[in-house]
Amino acid sequence: MTAGDLKTLLRQLHVELAGASRVDAESRKLLDLVVADIEHLGIAAEAAPTRVESLALRFEADHPRVAATLRQIGDLLAKAGI
Repeated sequence: MTAGDLKTLLRQLHVELAGASRVDAESRKLLDLVVADIEHLGIAAEAAPTRVESLALRFEADHPRVAATLRQIGDLLAKAGI
């Protein structure tokens, strides 16, 4: 994984979310936490893959493209050993 790969997926996630018709406040807050964890890659980042998968499941029915992008980010983090 390169930093560029992760940034590309994060940008893609932002585009997908902008096109989503509706994202509830709790999901938005969780997404913000995941993005912050990933961007900082600090101690809290250890929880990022779990949060990413939880969010992917939550978005699966209403926003399948967002869910797919989240899963790609989770896969990338797993490959990086995070």
